[in-house]
Amino acid sequence: MNNCQETVRKQIESVFADVRAEESVQEGVSLYTVGYQSEGLHVKALLAVPQHTEEMLPALLYCRGGIKGVGRVRPERISQMAAFGYVILAPHYRGNEGGEGRDEFGGADRQDVFSAYERLRSLPLVDRERISVYGFSRGGIMALLAAIECEGLRAAVVWAGVSDLRLTYEERVDLRKMLRRVVGHPRKQEEAYIERSPVFRAAEIKCPVLIIHGTEDENVGVLHARRLADALQACGKPYELWLAEGASHLFKGDQLEAYTRRMFDWLDQVDNP
Repeated sequence: MNNCQETVRKQIESVFADVRAEESVQEGVSLYTVGYQSEGLHVKALLAVPQHTEEMLPALLYCRGGIKGVGRVRPERISQMAAFGYVILAPHYRGNEGGEGRDEFGGADRQDVFSAYERLRSLPLVDRERISVYGFSRGGIMALLAAIECEGLRAAVVWAGVSDLRLTYEERVDLRKMLRRVVGHPRKQEEAYIERSPVFRAAEIKCPVLIIHGTEDENVGVLHARRLADALQACGKPYELWLAEGASHLFKGDQLEAYTRRMFDWLDQVDNP
């Protein structure tokens, strides 16, 4: 470990608990498992940091999809993102990866994202004026709730993201049992579904939004993207909608790389208007 990396490690340890270095999966990017407190619960996250930097960096708060073993944070993906010169912090959410508490699929666990944002703002190597949030799949809910509740976010990216949980219940017959167990039935617990559906709170979103969605997504239908775009349009909120023709839920190969590069170009422009 060189002097620069040692300094970065000390900065991380000043903000997070239980800092553990992980094996690097991308040249020039260091990986750490970190812990932090959220509403009195000890939760965990994965942190990716570009190496050999002595300047303050922009950051991206990465909101994972799925629940428990489905949609885990992938070290390869957040390391790929960090290689663009961003610090990436990806909360696992409570109840996952050894963290305390129970994942509520956008309920109280949203506080884990809000708390992670505050940790990023406290990290000395992060430029607190250039922190954005990213949500994939179920993480779209988490990212957009952060864009509503967290002051100072530069932008939000929703990639193949859920914006209306009631629509997810309609689309995904295979998820209905889990949703009834975690959230309730959409007719009996209607408010719980609306509370988790940022499309109904578009007027409260405080930053520009980039929506990326595949037209052939069978996990989160493209209607989620269209409804979110329509809601933002109706409220006069700044947004862009990029529909990837023929793409499914998980972008592949050159298409994934191309849209990732475009996304970071967009973020850099938002950070430097």
